[in-house]
Amino acid sequence: MRRWHGNEWAVLITLSLGFFMTLLDVTIVNVAIPDMRRGLHASLAQTGWVINAYIIVLAVLLITAGRLGDLRGKRNLFTAGVIIFTLSSAAAGCSQTAAELITARAVQGLGAALLLPQTMAVIIATFPAHRRGTALGVWGAVGGLAGVAGPTTGGMLVTWLDWRWIFFVNIPVGVITVLLAITIVPEVKTGRRQAFDPLGVVLASAALVGIIYGLLQGQSDNWDTAIKATIGGGIVLLVLFLLTQARRQDRDPLLPFVLFRDRNYALMSAANMIVSVGLLGWALPLTLYLQTVLGFSPLKAGLTMAPSALVAGIVAPFAGRFANRGGRYVLMAGFATYAGAMALTMSVAGPASHWYDLAPGLALGGLGIGCTMSPMQTIATRNVEPRLAGAASGVLNTVRQTGSALGSAVVLAVLENRLASGHGYISAMRFAVAVPIGMLLVGACLCFFIKSGDKIAEPGSTARYDKASERSSTAL
Repeated sequence: MRRWHGNEWAVLITLSLGFFMTLLDVTIVNVAIPDMRRGLHASLAQTGWVINAYIIVLAVLLITAGRLGDLRGKRNLFTAGVIIFTLSSAAAGCSQTAAELITARAVQGLGAALLLPQTMAVIIATFPAHRRGTALGVWGAVGGLAGVAGPTTGGMLVTWLDWRWIFFVNIPVGVITVLLAITIVPEVKTGRRQAFDPLGVVLASAALVGIIYGLLQGQSDNWDTAIKATIGGGIVLLVLFLLTQARRQDRDPLLPFVLFRDRNYALMSAANMIVSVGLLGWALPLTLYLQTVLGFSPLKAGLTMAPSALVAGIVAPFAGRFANRGGRYVLMAGFATYAGAMALTMSVAGPASHWYDLAPGLALGGLGIGCTMSPMQTIATRNVEPRLAGAASGVLNTVRQTGSALGSAVVLAVLENRLASGHGYISAMRFAVAVPIGMLLVGACLCFFIKSGDKIAEPGSTARYDKASERSSTAL
């Protein structure tokens, strides 16, 4: 495999394998919750933390991990992350109690946080400008596919094997990814020494823990005073973090404000959050509807949602290429299509619907996802200097995970509120899904302000790799 060392497309495949595993594990667990509860004799709250522990640790550490990649080497962080993720997946599959599984999932989140920001950063540094849109299109397609393929994959594994296999399946993929990373992925050099920002790490981590924990746990705790105080405290710490970063902008800050001077990066950061609200805000109530109202098995529920994954995977690479020419109207159409797909699906969802009644809306949703995930990343990173690629990727992925938590919290809150008011599940679901539909339409409007025609930043001399330095940089 050494002859493939540094080959752009081999590098992309390797990075995409790790990227796919981490995002798949955000949603693959959902359909396995009933089997987990029975197998581990766990409470509903405990199984909820099987999901939340992963999301919180992942979201909290992404900015820090992106910066560490700039400091310690992106390949090193990627490889370390895959190793930790693979070992913790084995531990999760072997868990005998809910506490063991929650702990393993938290460690999985650590591994995912270490590797995920490095994927985009290495792509930016490896691919020349004229091919970067296609590469990020493939990368975005993998992300979109992972997000919507989780229920399908989980349903098949739970039905045909056992819930533990939703974790065991990561082991062979992780081993292959580590071997490929060591032999194929080059180490990206920034060409300059950079300082670390421990105060920024502490403030950012504490702020994100408070905000994301509060969003995820709020509904379970009836949004009581403690939850409100936790979210409020997180917001205060976030403001302190931004103030301290403002004073460090000339000394290697954890969050370079120069990123947000680029209109496209700022707009696409918001767009990433909106799309994540849409993904979770649609998939969560729909999965519950398929299994509780229609009585579908995990396998049938997963297969029913498969058209979204298939269409998104086909469309996304082409949409990424279109983004090289601007992408404004591709993104606007993607957001609007995604919102329309949700509305169509909700209009045909009834107490006795069949899978084929839902298929057109789900396929249309895949088209919308495919036309948003790839162009967003291409447009966001069009003008990002490679020396800031790790930070840029960390911020985008943090925003995406925060959006997932926000979408889950808001949609579940509306859903439970309507159910408590005496509405049936289908009526309550339609009210809840109206939230992500509205946000996606706002996203479509934001995309109108994308600035087209800017020159894409080249890797040049600010981020490069050389084979002579590879031998000494493989230590984790």
